Amino acid sequence: MYEILNKHPELKPFAGDIQLRMDRYYGKCRQLIPEGQTIKDFANAHNYYGFHQLPEGWVYREWAPAADQLYLSGDFNDWHWTETPMNRLDNGNWELFLPGDTLHQGSRVITIVKNGDRLTQHIPLYARRATQDWRNGSWCCEVWDDLTPYPWTDADFSCDEAPLIYEAHVGMASEDHRIATYRDFADHVLPHVADAGYNTVQLMAIMEHPFYGSFGYQVSSFFAASSRFGTPDDLKYLVNTAHGMGIRVLLDVVHSHAVGNTLEGINEFDGTDYQFFHQGGQGNHPAWGTKCFDYDKPEVIHFLLSNLKFWLEEYHFDGFRFDGVTSMLYHDHALGTNFSDLSMYFTMNTDVEAVTYLQLANELIRQVNPKALTIAEDMSGMPGMCEPVHEGGIGFDYRLGMGLPDLWIKLVKNQRDEDWNLGAIWREMTFRNAPTIAYVESHDQALVGDKTMIFRLADAAMYTQMEKNCHTEVIDRAIALHKMIRLLTLAAGGTGYLAFMGNEFGHPEWIDFPRPGNGNSFHYCRRQWSLLENPNLKYQELYFFDQDMIRAAKAYRLFDQEYPELKWVHEDQHVIAFERGGLLFAFNFSPNQSYSDYAIPVSHGEDYQMLFTSDDWRYGGFGRIAHKPVSAFVPGLEGSHVRLFLPPRTVQVLCPASMRHLY
Repeated sequence: MYEILNKHPELKPFAGDIQLRMDRYYGKCRQLIPEGQTIKDFANAHNYYGFHQLPEGWVYREWAPAADQLYLSGDFNDWHWTETPMNRLDNGNWELFLPGDTLHQGSRVITIVKNGDRLTQHIPLYARRATQDWRNGSWCCEVWDDLTPYPWTDADFSCDEAPLIYEAHVGMASEDHRIATYRDFADHVLPHVADAGYNTVQLMAIMEHPFYGSFGYQVSSFFAASSRFGTPDDLKYLVNTAHGMGIRVLLDVVHSHAVGNTLEGINEFDGTDYQFFHQGGQGNHPAWGTKCFDYDKPEVIHFLLSNLKFWLEEYHFDGFRFDGVTSMLYHDHALGTNFSDLSMYFTMNTDVEAVTYLQLANELIRQVNPKALTIAEDMSGMPGMCEPVHEGGIGFDYRLGMGLPDLWIKLVKNQRDEDWNLGAIWREMTFRNAPTIAYVESHDQALVGDKTMIFRLADAAMYTQMEKNCHTEVIDRAIALHKMIRLLTLAAGGTGYLAFMGNEFGHPEWIDFPRPGNGNSFHYCRRQWSLLENPNLKYQELYFFDQDMIRAAKAYRLFDQEYPELKWVHEDQHVIAFERGGLLFAFNFSPNQSYSDYAIPVSHGEDYQMLFTSDDWRYGGFGRIAHKPVSAFVPGLEGSHVRLFLPPRTVQVLCPASMRHLY
């Protein structure tokens, strides 16, 4: 019996399905990996295919089993399509050797594929750099295989803390109306991330994509770092700089689908629609208009696993956030599926080949870097998602708590906060069957057509009422709830935390990429750091609060305690209090009711010290809560209690006096 069944007895009726999961995993290992080798030994396609510089010239290889002939065309042969043919090898492989300096670093090339009488042009499958001519929109590959290694200085880097993730998009990280670069991000944004206290950066849109507005989720060249932001060495500079600041870097990896483009992408590279993807309709994602991988095909597994190893070793990424895992796991991509009971996960709708691939991926990542982190974007709650593979699981470290932002959007949009059911909120915060990354808003909630949390709360008042000396009913409510919602989510919602770039200080409005519909404007595709830097605006106060709540989470290692302990909830009074990491969090969600000497049970029989409150002047509050020790002895009450003054729409964080020095 696999350990997953002991940890989760509710899965015992599905023991046969778990056994099938593991039989498929070990069977695929036997099929792919020669005896005595590992997945890490297998995942080396990038070291064979693509362009590689040798002392005597360059070698270029491709896998195109259905093609009749391959050619290389480029600036080295004046772009003659069929002047430079490749040689056919066994098993659908093709090879070309070009002697001496026929090619050089940065040579521009494309691959020409012949099928019958038809010639088509393509970016090489393993291109490490693909660039676009902005004058005509055409793409080509730039030959890139530098024999001089990058001068890394991160050999001693290690980060063992629970992830406090700063999700970021390099291109929109500048305040200027332009596409920012890897070096811009390293030099100007990473210091902000470090100052804010986040220990992990999660980078979106790194894998090359032809459409900027896709946020990087329609990948074309899987081994190419997006050239919009700079060179491969520039990205290495970013990662190396982050490591020097003690910040791990995760790649938002997209193996759930691929762009359907044939010139820029890998689709129909050998002339068929099934080289990498399912044939026919099964290969087309009905909602996204993209292509769906055939995860049972050995060559596809080889391509994708090698891709993971490449990003880990070539760029020193510290792990991955896997996009679209729910879509991968089910043949209907979970579109409209209601996972109402456990049997829904073990049906003919489950893509068992995708499950096996994800197991292989997680095992490979551990073999390459045992300290790497993997996070699954799965909203279905697939059992075993974050259990080790050898125990019957899929192997991720964390899953995203995607229900939490949905909860907050629904509450803020549809109910007055005085009508919120705190018990229901608590159940949503703490109902999880796996280590979870909690968040109020990621990039999804910041896109055009949606609203950031601060904009949902304040709306048009953000344009006129964000001066520090401005107090109106709308803006005071928005500022108060923004702080309370974020701290409640951080402190109770998971075992890690995520915020999207700029939202830590309440960045206004939405993200809208340059497009014809907005006049190709960068106005909404940037971050207005000057709002944070302006001492007269409330953004600075929101940032100081976020900074200190992150500081407290790290100092008291909140996530070492898997679940918070509920100490008190009173629906009519709108008060909820809980402990985690030795800290007491006391929330009063009432919009207008203050409580004096409110008794809340605590676990320690000693004085408690106030760490910070959302009502502190520093955070845009009204300074009504005194920072003085509070006795845990309340006459007439059994056990330890503290008596607190709870002003409306405030949260306060206290700790036993003996633990005050940690903060």
